[in-house]
Amino acid sequence: MLESPPFPAAGNRLNCGRLYGAARALAITELARQAPKLMLVVAPDIATQTALEAECRFFLGSKANLLLPFPDWETLPYDLTSPHSEIISQRLQTLHRLETWKTGGLLITSAPTLLQRLCPTGHVRGQAITLSANGKIEIEQLRQRLILAGYQGCSQVMAPGEFAVRGSLVDLFPMGSEFPYRLDFLDDCIDSIRTFDPERQTSTAQVERLIVLPAREFPLDPEAIERFRKNFRKAFDIDPSQSPIYRDISDAIVPIGIEYYLPLFFEETASLFDYLP
Repeated sequence: MLESPPFPAAGNRLNCGRLYGAARALAITELARQAPKLMLVVAPDIATQTALEAECRFFLGSKANLLLPFPDWETLPYDLTSPHSEIISQRLQTLHRLETWKTGGLLITSAPTLLQRLCPTGHVRGQAITLSANGKIEIEQLRQRLILAGYQGCSQVMAPGEFAVRGSLVDLFPMGSEFPYRLDFLDDCIDSIRTFDPERQTSTAQVERLIVLPAREFPLDPEAIERFRKNFRKAFDIDPSQSPIYRDISDAIVPIGIEYYLPLFFEETASLFDYLP
């Protein structure tokens, strides 16, 4: 009969051996079931993290919502490539959930990801937009707020971080959400909020409240742009006018690969440990 590994007391170490195949993930999930608080799992690399996530989600079964993945950007430092929108979406969702997390669960990340500097705690929550059915907001005002939060206007919403305005309808795919939402306006009032199928463009369930997370891990308001310019000049001994990244940010344009310059947008940054309950 398979016995669950005992949860170690504070300050003690538990070594588990001969965990072949998915046995390691099974042991982790059994320990997580016993843990009174959130348990952090650090994988040595991204490939191991991805495998552990899939296996732990399987063993958690109906409690898979207790698994919090924090993926790597999967890009090279200072390369001219930005992370996929779904990766940013998952990271922002986890950071947002961690700020109010009070139960047990499982947070899985990798050692390289753990070394990254993150936006300060409270930033994601502070930049979020809360929308309610029967709440009042003008469509143009909502459009401007979404653009400032990093959302991209398009003709048809298909991926996180996109929105579309068609008359009195606003389609929106919030970061951290599994599906997009359709907001039906009546003048400057939100008449209804529904989830919808992006393939068939048909509405499904109705909701009363929607929290829209920012589309980026850094701000791009005038204050943040000025802070970036000041920190850039302090960090790099070059003529800033000759830097395409400096010029783009000065014009409120988000260049590809800007994520690795995240610390320049803040006075102070955080690590993932600062987000842990």
